[in-house]
Amino acid sequence: MRRHRHSSLAATRGEVRDNRGMKPRADSLSVPSVPSPDSRGSESAALPPGWVSVTPQAVDAADLHALMNRHEVGARGRSSTTRAVVDADLSATGMQTHRHLVLRDEAARARCWATVHDRAAGRVLVSVVVDPGLEPDTADKIADALFAWTARASADLALDRGLDVTQMDSGAFDEDPRQKRWLADAGFTHTRTWLQMTRPVTPADADLSPELDPAVVVRRVSRAADGMPEQDDLVTVHDVLEEAFTDHFNYHFEAFDEFCSRLREDPGHRWDHWWIAELVDDSAAVPWPVGVLVATASPGDGDAPGGSYVAYLGVLRSARGRGVARSLLNTVIVDAAGRGRNRVGLEVDADSPTGAVDLYTSTGFRTSFITQSWHRDLPVGKTKSPDASADDL
Repeated sequence: MRRHRHSSLAATRGEVRDNRGMKPRADSLSVPSVPSPDSRGSESAALPPGWVSVTPQAVDAADLHALMNRHEVGARGRSSTTRAVVDADLSATGMQTHRHLVLRDEAARARCWATVHDRAAGRVLVSVVVDPGLEPDTADKIADALFAWTARASADLALDRGLDVTQMDSGAFDEDPRQKRWLADAGFTHTRTWLQMTRPVTPADADLSPELDPAVVVRRVSRAADGMPEQDDLVTVHDVLEEAFTDHFNYHFEAFDEFCSRLREDPGHRWDHWWIAELVDDSAAVPWPVGVLVATASPGDGDAPGGSYVAYLGVLRSARGRGVARSLLNTVIVDAAGRGRNRVGLEVDADSPTGAVDLYTSTGFRTSFITQSWHRDLPVGKTKSPDASADDL
């Protein structure tokens, strides 16, 4: 299974921050360069009359959540983005690694939201959300301008890392031809298809046997008396995932500190949702960490029960075929049942070479909807673009 990713989708919000957005330009419809952090809004003749571009703040969360709901309903018939996710996007911590730009109409309602997330060295996650209620011609022009803004912001972030090329990683719901057309027009190529899968959980699943092979032992990450995880176990989780994913699609190395910080920003983060699978048979003198599962808590709709989400599941190649992944899956299912949750969700590469789709299907997972990855390799100049400065107007 691949690494969980929210903001690779232009439709599902999960990792979006840094408060350097872009300032309006008055030539053509190009949503301009990065506004200064203390600027709440700037008008531009390039935008529809009365519209402004702003860098969003925490107080904008309700309006942006409503925009996300309209976008997802228009794209696939229902919304799944929670208010907690949007709150996290706009938090002080979240703003450290992301850039935002929001367009408001003459009634001050958020109609478009673009973000760029500095996800890893050589890779940024790009999201462009345009209100489905806009006139098609207006929506097309604004989408073109916002994707141009994301390219400038991506180049700026890459230059900060000293890179010559960076990958812009975006996406769309499979059923959203409008978003896919905009991505193609902006120079992106459809590179992968992902199945968003869910397994129902019932109270009877609490009796499921988590471990299928006596030589495979699954345990939670150890925690100290203050409730914080032991450093050695956190390093183990990071190292196993890095090694397990080196042969997976679009692997990019992520440093330990970045990995831990990013996962802690997730609104559903819980330390007691991190598990390590170890081999304890005669082939290993001491328990050998060979698999890892990191899950998050997913809220329910209204008064409905919540669920668990498998953000990461990785098994070392040398230990595959031993039932490690299935034992980890059983563990998170049993845990969800014990908490009174009604589902476990995950995302998997539709063309996974490891047989992951068959594993999940045989464990009771079914596809709920389908998403796509779209990539663009962006060459980066040696100096920052004037369009990415804060004081070019």
